[in-house]
Amino acid sequence: MKECDLIIIGAGPGGYRAAEYAAKQGLNVVIYEGDAVGGTCLNVGCIPTKAYVHSTTFTEARERMPQVVSQLRSGVETILSHPNITLVREKAVFPLDIQAKNVIIATGSETKWLPIKGAGTDPRVVDSTGLLNLDTFPKRLAIIGAGVIGMEFASVFNRFGTEVTVIEFLKECLPALDSDIAKRLRKYLERQGITFKMKTAVENIADIDADVVLMATGRKPRVQADFANAGIECDERTGIKVDENFETTKKGIYAIGDVNGKQMLAHAAEMQAVHAVNHILGKEDAIRFDIMPAAIFTTPEAACVGPTEDILKEKGLAYECRKAFWRANGKALTMNETEGMLKLFSEPGSGRILGCHAYGAHSADIIQEVSSLMCRDTTVAQLRDMVHIHPTLGEILSAACAE
Repeated sequence: MKECDLIIIGAGPGGYRAAEYAAKQGLNVVIYEGDAVGGTCLNVGCIPTKAYVHSTTFTEARERMPQVVSQLRSGVETILSHPNITLVREKAVFPLDIQAKNVIIATGSETKWLPIKGAGTDPRVVDSTGLLNLDTFPKRLAIIGAGVIGMEFASVFNRFGTEVTVIEFLKECLPALDSDIAKRLRKYLERQGITFKMKTAVENIADIDADVVLMATGRKPRVQADFANAGIECDERTGIKVDENFETTKKGIYAIGDVNGKQMLAHAAEMQAVHAVNHILGKEDAIRFDIMPAAIFTTPEAACVGPTEDILKEKGLAYECRKAFWRANGKALTMNETEGMLKLFSEPGSGRILGCHAYGAHSADIIQEVSSLMCRDTTVAQLRDMVHIHPTLGEILSAACAE
């Protein structure tokens, strides 16, 4: 094969979703992947991590994780077996051997290592992939970074019985989360035995007293050197420059997912994939990229959609804030999951929902409901009139809207 309709580079969430959708629209697709299909999320990211979250011991997690990953990877292989899709198991490099009118780059991201003395030489230092592949249970774990990756692993290994210390340069954890919610979650995790050292910089790994040190300082776009050679404007730190349709500075070449640095979430990559293919096909869609929910799978969960209260204040935007608590919810009481709080922001006058941040059992599911409502510009009054099953955690939203 020397020609096709669409070439996709990378078979992670964005890449395989683009391939699946384009193939169903009748396009002839070639997708390149030099590693296991499924990308970071499926193989060494969100899926393996959640297998740990839902395991009771380190040993159980180590046994379950490969099974879960293998099953889901088989599902992706099935998706890519569509007759309109050709999977090429090698890394794609520009100039490409196969010609196509359009190309979608979906190469994902990689661990961002801070230039800390000893980080590259001390065998105790691992990234999230290394931590997931540990064979020996760590009695003491130090985590550099209190973002999503750091907080999830802190919560998981604390439950396993590891002595966990989280070291963070900023004054609060989870900067994308409402600061009030983030502080309450951190305080709860402290009561569970996790030590937090906030506003602390690590200068030398040798100063850290731990069996394993996790570098959880974020991820950066995986930008290949050949991208620039192909005329694509990109930066190793911020990723590939794209427009509102995820088209790069080189016409006909698109970049979706983590590699464009816009919204580094698997579900964002999938929806960017759909939009990019629609643009190639000349089809309209109504995807709201300004409304992007996110979750942190600590115990309990935290989740958010829309701006934080601090951002609303900084922008000088008028808003109203409503709160509700898990301890006042019947289902939460029966579950013995009473830790949690929700903050719902709305526009004065119109009542249009601006955002929602929460922590508590199944908060990701609650935020998903709010996110869906925001996509239709729902108001607090309209949400108040929606019936929620009793007893459910969804009634927390009803409580927040109650007059």
